[in-house]
Amino acid sequence: MPHCPLCFQEQVRPFFEDRRRYFLRCEHCHLVFANPGSYLLPDAEKQRYGHAKQGNKQKQLARFIAMLLTQLQTLQPNSTLSGMNFGRVLAPALLQGILQPQQQLQQYDPFFAPCHQLLHRQYDFVSCYRVFEHFQQPAKEWQRLIQALKSGGYLAISTPFLQSATAFAKWHYKNNPTHVSFYQPQTFHYLAQQGQLQLIFAQSDFVLMQKAS
Repeated sequence: MPHCPLCFQEQVRPFFEDRRRYFLRCEHCHLVFANPGSYLLPDAEKQRYGHAKQGNKQKQLARFIAMLLTQLQTLQPNSTLSGMNFGRVLAPALLQGILQPQQQLQQYDPFFAPCHQLLHRQYDFVSCYRVFEHFQQPAKEWQRLIQALKSGGYLAISTPFLQSATAFAKWHYKNNPTHVSFYQPQTFHYLAQQGQLQLIFAQSDFVLMQKAS
């Protein structure tokens, strides 16, 4: 039985199985994850992941970032905001359409914008739109995100929440082979505590945290 890829505990139990994959649930951090033996190879994952560059998904990403920038500017009026969009690249034309003069946004994508130097800087905020479910090594990615935040910085996450085992069986989201990690509200409570962040909001498919000052 593999250990949990997020908290590394061995308290994992079988959760669900279909003809494609089987999934396990961690009793400690409540992460549900696919059997690591079913992970796609990098080239296959890149090809599938690249579908996110389609127009409709780009618009969804733009709306998420625009909403986040509006909220943060309300929380910190008249402040210059420097952020990183982690995991998905928004087309430059859409990005320029939502940025204000006092806002800056760098973009990192492991496949299409792999500028690792960006991961060694710190930002006022980091946004992750539909990225967490792709994490094959969620503990490693989580540490990257924590280190990229300034003290008092905000982390915004969009990922569909797992509701129940019954719902999971019928959930189309699990059928995408690049979706390997699934989160419950308890998982984000664990992550907030582990990363010394304040969990401001966690509902539906949106999470907002703030790093301690």
